[in-house]
Amino acid sequence: MRIGVDLGGTKIEAIALDEQGRCLHRLRRSTPAGDYRRTLEAVAESVRAIEQAIGKAGRVGVGSPGSLSPASGLIRNANSTCLNGKPLQQDIEALLQRPVRLANDADCFALSEATDGAGAGYASVLGVILGTGTGAGIVINGNLLPDANRISGEWGHNPLPWPRPEEIPGRDCYCGKQGCIETFLSGPGLQLDYEQLSGERLHGEALSERLALGEPNAGKAMLRYEDRLARSLASVINILDPQAIILGGGLSNISRLYRTVPALWSRYIFSDVVRTRLLPPLHGDASGVRGAAWLWSDNL
Repeated sequence: MRIGVDLGGTKIEAIALDEQGRCLHRLRRSTPAGDYRRTLEAVAESVRAIEQAIGKAGRVGVGSPGSLSPASGLIRNANSTCLNGKPLQQDIEALLQRPVRLANDADCFALSEATDGAGAGYASVLGVILGTGTGAGIVINGNLLPDANRISGEWGHNPLPWPRPEEIPGRDCYCGKQGCIETFLSGPGLQLDYEQLSGERLHGEALSERLALGEPNAGKAMLRYEDRLARSLASVINILDPQAIILGGGLSNISRLYRTVPALWSRYIFSDVVRTRLLPPLHGDASGVRGAAWLWSDNL
């Protein structure tokens, strides 16, 4: 039995999968915000609750914000800042008294969709998160890309490609730079763009509702978003050339992206033909936690 834990900023989700990837049990609880020790305990309690419900122990994988530094073994770059500088993997292993596999949450999303999701059967898959931030994971022949610095897929902290004059120097990013892709393509980035056009701040599904109603400023914001996403994905395709790109996160639910973005990205891609598929996720918001469980696949 494989157990996956998705350690998010607001919720901790755990799942148990059998050998065929069928869900045996699943649960959620709130993340103790800003409290590292209580967060560790909540992860351990989630695993124990799963095992009690199933009646046996399992191998545990954890998807986390940020990544483990290959130099120190400590978490860095996590937007859940209480994790930064902490030996997260070691501490969870100590609580559970067994080895644990840990990966970036976007890597887990990509692994899930490449294993038995929308990217199954493709030799190269880029799993892209468009949510509170913008991250990505890369899966080649069923395995996460072996990365030297454990930062593969951090496309959101590259500059927005082919910037327009009004996009320079760009917005400030929490990483300390300006003009990062994440500041334009994250959910907050799209909301800010709409606010600059309309003078009104919207949250959650409200912008999608305005878009469906044909509200002009929502349409303008989405057209700019689509072009920025097309440019940004084109720059990754020019380097990685994946067979499939799977979108995740809240913005992946905007169905028109799968039609409009491929229609735009060809003008930025260095090829006479573009066969890369842009696809919605099969497992939706369950992909992160499923991918954490698949960290214990036969290939890894």
